[in-house]
Amino acid sequence: MSSKFNLPTETVELPSKGLLYPEDSPLSSGTVEMKYMTAKEEDILTNQNYITQGIVIDKLLQSLFIDKSINYSDLLIGDKNAIMIAARILSYGKSYPVFYNGENIEVDLTKIDNKPIIEEFEKATKNEFEFTLPQSKNKVTYKILTAGDETAIEEEIKGLQKIDKNVSPEITTRLKYIITSVNDSRSLADIRDFVDNYLLATDSRALRNEYSRIMPDIDLTFEYTNNDGGKERVGIPIGLDFFWPNEGV
Repeated sequence: MSSKFNLPTETVELPSKGLLYPEDSPLSSGTVEMKYMTAKEEDILTNQNYITQGIVIDKLLQSLFIDKSINYSDLLIGDKNAIMIAARILSYGKSYPVFYNGENIEVDLTKIDNKPIIEEFEKATKNEFEFTLPQSKNKVTYKILTAGDETAIEEEIKGLQKIDKNVSPEITTRLKYIITSVNDSRSLADIRDFVDNYLLATDSRALRNEYSRIMPDIDLTFEYTNNDGGKERVGIPIGLDFFWPNEGV
């Protein structure tokens, strides 16, 4: 990049604080420096091949990193979410239109906060956590998914749906990547057999709730005040127009 031209950047704080990344990873600092979006990134956003493959956002975020040594696949999902919000702000500003309860609302994306780090996560020495399933009492260990895991999950689901268009294996496929052992067995065959045939629905929900509790992330909600003055937290929908506010896609 030529030093003759100025390019503004911003430092983004990661919800994970950089914990659990290897010490030699630039992500272990707990921050990522990102540039403002340029015409080059607009080309990425309109790349039909990327859009068709479902990788356009991944390509965009990677392009905005100042440090090109960052391994995008290593990003914990919560950190990726924070970077995505920052990228939207740096690209098209902090205001994001949301339609809720019959109203058009402008949400200020700069007010989205990182969730507090859970003690178990902060004390962990590796990306693995223990949990005893409440009904069956089977003991599992699980990990927080990364951007690379998400890509693998999406590809596996697409492959399964090519075989049978009527299947919807989102929950079970994700759990097969989250769980790292069952009753001390780390065999992938055992884990997949357990998820497919022995994981009770109540235990599945309990594990997913525990995963959400531990996982560092951003608080993707905003405060809505209704006509009676009552307030509630409402989820911010991330639709197709998140990075294409005026493109009509």
